[in-house]
Amino acid sequence: MRNSIKTRRKAKDGFTYGIIYFCAFFTVAALIAIVGYILINGLGGINWEFLSALYKPGLGQEGIWPMIVSTLMLIGLTVIIATPIGILSAIYLSEYAKKGALLELIRFATESLSGIPSIIYGLFGYAFFVVVCGLKLSILSGALTLSIMVLPIIIRTTEEALLAIPQSYREGSLALGAGKLTTILRVVLPSAIGGILTSVILSIGRMVGETAALIYTMGSSVNVPQSLMNGGRTLSVHLYFLAKEGTDMGQSFATAAVLLILVAFINFLAKSVANVLQKRNRG
Repeated sequence: MRNSIKTRRKAKDGFTYGIIYFCAFFTVAALIAIVGYILINGLGGINWEFLSALYKPGLGQEGIWPMIVSTLMLIGLTVIIATPIGILSAIYLSEYAKKGALLELIRFATESLSGIPSIIYGLFGYAFFVVVCGLKLSILSGALTLSIMVLPIIIRTTEEALLAIPQSYREGSLALGAGKLTTILRVVLPSAIGGILTSVILSIGRMVGETAALIYTMGSSVNVPQSLMNGGRTLSVHLYFLAKEGTDMGQSFATAAVLLILVAFINFLAKSVANVLQKRNRG
């Protein structure tokens, strides 16, 4: 009887593990297939002229330099605006806010913001930042709109990273005479730096892939932006217009490959910074 029960348990465990491994393999295989397909079809179209030239199809110029500049300016400005607000909000929710209706309301509002379609953010950004605030179609309008979009990601991920820090760390610091603010700045935040940078990486992925909200707030100018008050076209928006215009697919794949490489480089840079900071904190 016991042997039969053990046999059934092993069979169930084996079946469960099989499903888990299959799902993991399927996910990794799908990722490799998508990335590999884009890189195989796109890397051949990447050269210095493609990366450094302007986009003027009528004059034989089909480069993406203006899109690269616009994308980097948008990402940088959005990170500068959204990251401090998101981290400070997460610190309040995890370290200062008392459990109750207000805390639950804030968390519910944050989670609700993450589920709003991007086109709604675009319409709001156009109505408020572009029209009411008079910022026009500009990188600043796009960055402010994206900042609102990525705040839920930064807040929730950072909050979970802060809550994962053992309470004994805080108690030990307070017992040694440090104040609460000093404990947060010197003990809690350095210990959670990996999770905080993960939130920034996830938010950058949302920024880079956004199109609908940016068309309404940033426009689709193919000129190199001279300031934050100029409009621009990001790489993802450029991909949208290439597909809409029915342009040669080789150019679309090349642009997509550049976008993937850019995202991978930013993620690698953020991970490297996180590793250095964690090692310094341990040392």
